[in-house]
Amino acid sequence: MERERIITNLPDTEEIEAVLTKRKQRLRYWTVMRNVIAVMITVSAFIVLVTMLLMPVLRIYGKSMTPTLESGNIVLSARYAEFGKGDVVAFYYNNKVLVKRVVAESGDTVDIREDGTVYINGQKLDEPYVSDKGKGECDIEFPYQVPEAQVFVLGDCRSNSTDSRSSEIGCIDEERILGKIIFRVYPFDKFGTVG
Repeated sequence: MERERIITNLPDTEEIEAVLTKRKQRLRYWTVMRNVIAVMITVSAFIVLVTMLLMPVLRIYGKSMTPTLESGNIVLSARYAEFGKGDVVAFYYNNKVLVKRVVAESGDTVDIREDGTVYINGQKLDEPYVSDKGKGECDIEFPYQVPEAQVFVLGDCRSNSTDSRSSEIGCIDEERILGKIIFRVYPFDKFGTVG
């Protein structure tokens, strides 16, 4: 009698196959999940590497570039992009990264009048991006010729910017330029190119 009871409690072939199928599915699921996670980690590492080497992401602090860039904005810079007059660039200064606008390149003569009007090689600079003009903090003599392999940079909010007008910063060696600011990614309502 006990033998019959034991025999009747054994699962049949269909139940065993169902359990094996579930286990195979679970094993397949975890294999797929492991592969997906590995791919996601690899892609994330690649994106971080590209971002650090080619397109550094920067957060803006301060008001020297208002209204073009405001404190808290997050921007992308292109490390190896060509830049020139009128472009916004990031550069290294005293273990910090500063962001300013290139107004003159090597060999150009810069003159800033008392009212803050900028002349490059005798031509008045059209600056629709400037929030307030003024000579600002300035301890160099004008007219000033930009040395070889350097650029003259100014902030867009002249009264709130320490830039090439100050001998403390002076002209920026092209080697110290981290990259050209090309895109604003935050805040989302101002998402787009930086000009």
